Amino acid sequence: MCQSPSHTSNNTKKLRGLVDTIGFAHESWQMDSLMTRIRRFEGDSLRYWENKDVTWRVCISPHDDYTYVGYLYPAVLSHVHAPLVIMFGVAHKARLLGLQDKIVAGTYARYRGPWGPVPVSPFREEILTHLDTSLYTVNDSMMGIEHSLEALLPFLQYYNRNIQIVPLLVPYMSYARMQEISKSLSKAIRFVMEKHNLVWGKDYALVISTDAVHYGDQDWHGSNFAYYGTDSAGLAKAVAHEHEIIDSTLTGKISPERIKKFTEYTVQKDDYKAYKWTWCGRYSVPFGLLTAWHLQQITGTPPLSGELVGYRNSIDHKPIPVDDLHMGVTAPANMHHWVGYAAVGYE
Repeated sequence: MCQSPSHTSNNTKKLRGLVDTIGFAHESWQMDSLMTRIRRFEGDSLRYWENKDVTWRVCISPHDDYTYVGYLYPAVLSHVHAPLVIMFGVAHKARLLGLQDKIVAGTYARYRGPWGPVPVSPFREEILTHLDTSLYTVNDSMMGIEHSLEALLPFLQYYNRNIQIVPLLVPYMSYARMQEISKSLSKAIRFVMEKHNLVWGKDYALVISTDAVHYGDQDWHGSNFAYYGTDSAGLAKAVAHEHEIIDSTLTGKISPERIKKFTEYTVQKDDYKAYKWTWCGRYSVPFGLLTAWHLQQITGTPPLSGELVGYRNSIDHKPIPVDDLHMGVTAPANMHHWVGYAAVGYE
């Protein structure tokens, strides 16, 4: 039995603050300058994608420092043409807040954007109304300290000043739990979108936030993630493993079997809270894709097929210069500490 959420706030002016003002842009002039530089330094890579005639119904975007990720942000997010974006983010600090086995929503009415506040759509409340309360929790503390959705908003707003969002976070959960919640969520999304005559791709889209592997043996809070070592041979093996994951689970036609395989690559078989391969989106990616797959099944829309927009890491290219834009880096980038980035779009 569906239950109405008891958290609905009458405070329509509740504005979420910023978590990261170093790695991400938060002013319009920063974004304008950044985009000019990305086009100057990585013009060929970005030009191909910006000129490509494609509309994503679903996409996967990185969320690391803009100087490192570079063209991948606009390359993938420029093809989110829908004015309403349902976002699936990482809950990096879920353990500290004791959050697991439920998706996380909040009560913030607006998120900060370079061109003014980004409204949270009232569809958030409508969708939650059609979910059993055992499947989600409302936690503004978690929403307020999480940066994985914040990173994407300046680029989404760059391409569409009228963007609205439904922000959700995905903490620890097993694949079976993901299946259960995503199936119910997809039904809720379908009901609300059809009620308002909204078309998937044209009127609303799903966007998933994740960084790829967190690699190395230094500055990872005492952990060693250098699975293949920290020399050039280890780097090559790690990148090859990244592409194996992407090619076998994220690109091409999606299915529950391939999505489950992603979790088998990234979390331990006997402990879904433990890393096997350190993608921070080990829950947001499969959960978001399962929601999309179920939604495709019940709407009868064409099957989703993933296309790799690009893969890079924080040490395989020159960073975009941002120091004079009042921006910088939030972590080192070297053979002992680097992050991978994958951008994938689904028509």
